[in-house]
Amino acid sequence: MPQATGEVRIAETASGGAWPVRTQAVSYVGSACVIAGADDFDLDDLNLVRHRSPGRRVTLDGDVITVWPTPPQGG
Repeated sequence: MPQATGEVRIAETASGGAWPVRTQAVSYVGSACVIAGADDFDLDDLNLVRHRSPGRRVTLDGDVITVWPTPPQGG
């Protein structure tokens, strides 16, 4: 699906141990965070990102970890 101009941004680099070692790029689509790896991530990588993003849904799909936006309150 095409993205609206300015909706996708890359704001962080993979440094300082903030992201898993395999991280190649961190990008944002709205308030979702997409972490792309140079190789498949493992459960330790997933848990690192979950620890960094408390209260948010975090999923792993091979070489991509996604931190999903928090649903709006009140329905």
